[in-house]
Amino acid sequence: MGGGGGGSAVGSEVEILALVFAAGPVVKGVMLVLLAFSVVSWAIIIAKFQQLRRAQNQTREFLRQFWAAGDLAAMLEEAGTEAAAPAAVIFREGYRAAQGENPKDPQGPSISREAAARRALSRALKEQSQRLYRSLTFLATCGNTAPFIGLFGTVWGIMSAFHSIGQKGAASIATVAPGIAEALIATAAGLAAAIPAVVAYNYFLSRSRRLEAELAAFTQELLPLLTPPRPGA
Repeated sequence: MGGGGGGSAVGSEVEILALVFAAGPVVKGVMLVLLAFSVVSWAIIIAKFQQLRRAQNQTREFLRQFWAAGDLAAMLEEAGTEAAAPAAVIFREGYRAAQGENPKDPQGPSISREAAARRALSRALKEQSQRLYRSLTFLATCGNTAPFIGLFGTVWGIMSAFHSIGQKGAASIATVAPGIAEALIATAAGLAAAIPAVVAYNYFLSRSRRLEAELAAFTQELLPLLTPPRPGA
């Protein structure tokens, strides 16, 4: 019983591959485009999962060490060991701007250390946010367009099938079924490329927003620490 079921599944896969290879040039082109979409999407999914997990773990570890430390100068050295952590990058940029003497505004005259630190923190937060959201656009594009690309292949395949039926003058199930099945494979391929991309996009977007909110909160808490009020001010 088990062997027969396995043989049937293998036979079905072979038949599907045979239909793909027997498809017309347009349907084959659609399948190649969807295959490329799927390969790139999965590469982004794997890389993005690793990136966000690493960024989240490093940021939480850095924040734990940061709030446990009592000296900002000592934390600057600690930030060097967590060079890739988004929170560490933000801290380094803000600390250096706050400690710089007579900082300059690229578009104006000298600015205060507080203003320099605020701008450095804002710029660093923006850069880290862009890193978090990078490549998500492709996943969204794949999720939105892959089903329509597959549908185009299906419509084209059905048109070709009916054209062939008209030429042969026969409309039996045996004549229609192979062409329809060949056409529907394109829709299935489009869904197979789109569904993982949509799920991954929503998941990564949610994680990126949470981490961005943590970084924004850290930035707001960090600024007063970098530019404490001067005695007598």
